[in-house]
Amino acid sequence: MDTARIQHLIDDGLAGLRLAEPAGLSVRLCAYVALLEKWNQTYNLTAVRVPEEMVPRHILDSLVLLPFLAAERVLDVGTGAGLPGLVLAMASPGQQFVLLDSAGKKTRFLEHAAARLELDNVVVVKARVEDHADPQGFGVVLSRAFSSVGDFLRLAGHLAQGGGRLLAMKGALPEAELQALPAGWRLWAVHKLAVPGLSGRRHLLEFCRKDAPT
Repeated sequence: MDTARIQHLIDDGLAGLRLAEPAGLSVRLCAYVALLEKWNQTYNLTAVRVPEEMVPRHILDSLVLLPFLAAERVLDVGTGAGLPGLVLAMASPGQQFVLLDSAGKKTRFLEHAAARLELDNVVVVKARVEDHADPQGFGVVLSRAFSSVGDFLRLAGHLAQGGGRLLAMKGALPEAELQALPAGWRLWAVHKLAVPGLSGRRHLLEFCRKDAPT
């Protein structure tokens, strides 16, 4: 991997997102890309193989969510290789991120990466989301690659505390899915996302319980 080139791409992307960032963020993100490339050769963590492509398609596509995470505790459902949760944890050290996935090879990578990157605000959990319980609950429950909006709300909704939000990343708006939401849930907001280096449509869908305060 051309480390200097990857860090240059990350720096340009961070400038494009205009996010307040902690010191050393681009160095950590570059180290994460190196870890992901190395482990991907054996464990097939992501279909994106080229580090230069990982920057916009994984790193920046995760960081674009940062302004919408107004909660102390965030749960990333089906996090896979830590996307977006591990990337967001590097950018927001004051928040706690729980990264949940049912695949052992992915949670092993996450534990290794969190240790190597010295992230003390990350907890890795190997479990199916419908089986996971947390007494505190989460202010934000998010997913970047869940199958459908309906399944996400049905399976992960119990983990959002009283007024908590569920955030689902999508490409094009899934109109049919939005017409068939599970009982008790409503669409709170739709946010169009602009990711540096990506031309495709990206949307963030924000859901809350129907009885949640406005």
